Amino acid sequence: MENFWEIAAVGFAAQMVDGALGMAYGLTSTALLLTLGYSPASASAAVHLAETATTAVSAGSHHVARNVDWKLVRPMAIAGVLGGICGASLLATGIGDFLVPFVSAYLTGMGALILWKAYRATPGIRPPRGLLPLGGIGGFLDAIGGGGWGPIVSGTLVASGNSARHMIGSAIAAEFFVTTAIAITFLGHLGWQDFGMTAVALVAGSLPAAPLSAFVVRVAPRRALMIGVGCLIVALGLRGLWRALGTV
Repeated sequence: MENFWEIAAVGFAAQMVDGALGMAYGLTSTALLLTLGYSPASASAAVHLAETATTAVSAGSHHVARNVDWKLVRPMAIAGVLGGICGASLLATGIGDFLVPFVSAYLTGMGALILWKAYRATPGIRPPRGLLPLGGIGGFLDAIGGGGWGPIVSGTLVASGNSARHMIGSAIAAEFFVTTAIAITFLGHLGWQDFGMTAVALVAGSLPAAPLSAFVVRVAPRRALMIGVGCLIVALGLRGLWRALGTV
């Protein structure tokens, strides 16, 4: 694989972001993979396969720390799995190139959302009446855009004003099931050869970044980190839009 270390660098950068903010691994890595010329389907598939391992460890850690409310996890996971399978199937069935500008627009929107959250507290937001719509929408957009479960689901739950640790822990526990379902769906449609080694390269780059990102989050202001990540994702999304629309 000629660009193994280039992709490993993507994994390193994405893990630094995720370790510092607790979200945006998928958004960052997908946006960077798109700039390297990957199709939306291949990028999302590789990211979700890599995330299967990372979310398993994270979900297990939150369960041990008693941060998980399984009554919240079950409906979110069920709806998220269904939404994720639909999104992954849609992206993998021959319309990936058509969706490039929409995925880039979605990434731009998610970057703008991160910037908005950096500048403004949102204590009054409440989650939908049921967790099923939240999980379904989060899973679908996570598969289509290669990420977004954290900003959409975790962000909404935390903004509801409930116990932050239980909201984050429950969202991450549900994310493991959603990510695994999305990765399996892509495997069925695309096969391992289309994105397997890309996922391995992402994991290889992510591992050394984990301890370093833990140090960064201790010394760097959270708002500054969010602003930096938001600007990066917006810029990458706009670049993807420019390239996609320029070829239409």
